[in-house]
Amino acid sequence: MKIPSIAQIREADAFTIKNEPIASIDLMERAASLCVKKIMRLFDNQTSIKLFCGMGNNGGDGLAIARMLWQNNYICEVYVVKHAKKYSDDCQINLKRLREFHPECIHEINQEYEIPSLHTGLIVDAVLGSGLNKAITDSLLYALFKQINQSSAFVFSVDIPSGFFAETSMDTTASCVKSDFVFTFQFPKLAYMFPESYHYVGEWEVSDIGLHPDFIKKIETPYYYTEETDIQSLIKPRLKFSHKGNYGHAFIIAGSKGMMGAAVLAAKACLRSGAGIVELHIPESGYQIMQSCVNEALCSCDSHMDMVTEIKPDKILKANAIAVGPGLGTQPDTVKALNALIKHSHQSLVFDADAINIIADNKTWLEFLPAYCIFTPHPKEFERLAGKTQNSFQRLNLQREFSNKYQCIIVLKGAHTSVSMPDGKVFFNSTGNPGMACGGSGDVLTGIITGLLAQGYHPAEAAVIGVYLHGKAGDKALETHSSPSLIASDIIEALCCI
Repeated sequence: MKIPSIAQIREADAFTIKNEPIASIDLMERAASLCVKKIMRLFDNQTSIKLFCGMGNNGGDGLAIARMLWQNNYICEVYVVKHAKKYSDDCQINLKRLREFHPECIHEINQEYEIPSLHTGLIVDAVLGSGLNKAITDSLLYALFKQINQSSAFVFSVDIPSGFFAETSMDTTASCVKSDFVFTFQFPKLAYMFPESYHYVGEWEVSDIGLHPDFIKKIETPYYYTEETDIQSLIKPRLKFSHKGNYGHAFIIAGSKGMMGAAVLAAKACLRSGAGIVELHIPESGYQIMQSCVNEALCSCDSHMDMVTEIKPDKILKANAIAVGPGLGTQPDTVKALNALIKHSHQSLVFDADAINIIADNKTWLEFLPAYCIFTPHPKEFERLAGKTQNSFQRLNLQREFSNKYQCIIVLKGAHTSVSMPDGKVFFNSTGNPGMACGGSGDVLTGIITGLLAQGYHPAEAAVIGVYLHGKAGDKALETHSSPSLIASDIIEALCCI
């Protein structure tokens, strides 16, 4: 799914109105009806409902929602917030329609003292739409948003929380509705992908309001939201008369004294992702651990007892995919071994954990990496690698610049893991849950991506598919585990069920 700009979404609205064709008021009716269906799934008709509607098209959505709720035997109060000089045309039409049937439910808010008491129940926020990029200064809106945020009611925002910036970082002093749930139209907003937005956006859902597919196809954007259908089109079927050699040889360099669990998790995930042969290069002390924990993997031992100090060139040449980093450590001899690996490799490599930290301390190595290497940092590792930023928008720009400069793929881990490509495209993930915030989850992701690379997937495909499957396995594991109790090995076991 594309993540267009607000300007592009408005162009899509206009194109749909002209070419479907459909009147703008009828397109609003379509969007409002989907909102009502969602509200009815979440709340019964005994719920106390207050709708706050602005004077633009977002307010028009809210007024249409109120009318439809009444038609479905929901009782609600509507508060029209007089924050502008005039109504938009469609908002005016929907205000008139609501007045024809339920004038008694409509109230105006012109002054702060007219804001009603807000305690429990449901608040539908339809005051301001998208497009804001600076803080509101209207004292009436400020007072209203403060009251909404201080209430114990469930806040349901239509398309976007009022006062929220969709395409730039929020000023922490700005007044904005803090939503529990946002029902957004056709496309997600870019800001919804970032952790600091959760404070305002809460959970969100995209609903298809039927904008014209011809225009959507033509939209050019570097940002995408990965969904099930996107992944299904990329998965390669297994042929009846295939054998393990058809699915590649994955070589994982991992582990150090006290950190062999990371190597075990990466190896198991690599096997579960479908690699034909998985081989580990580990310290001598990890041999018995690996042989007893991962029976299916080959084991290559370093000459050093407690750390990786050498990687034989013949192992590099034999492998179809190579990953390095889980539990590796950053000892000087390990640093030399990683340098040698980079010098001898002519294929894309997967760098995780300590491998990223080593390269962050030796940034000149970046110039010598093969194209389409994959880095899988968490935010702090990315900061060490690429530099500090003040907010997620800045970090996204830096991520794209880094991928372009070094022709690599960055898998920046988080709730909506972002995968940036050398051409500037970024794919945000739609799967996963907070239970996956546990030690070893990143090692599992590295194993999955490496297994896909071994099977012949392009690095860009392996990264996007791997991130999606990792999150989906985590969601599957959550069906039988609580969020706090979920551990990395649960994710691996769930891979066989997706």
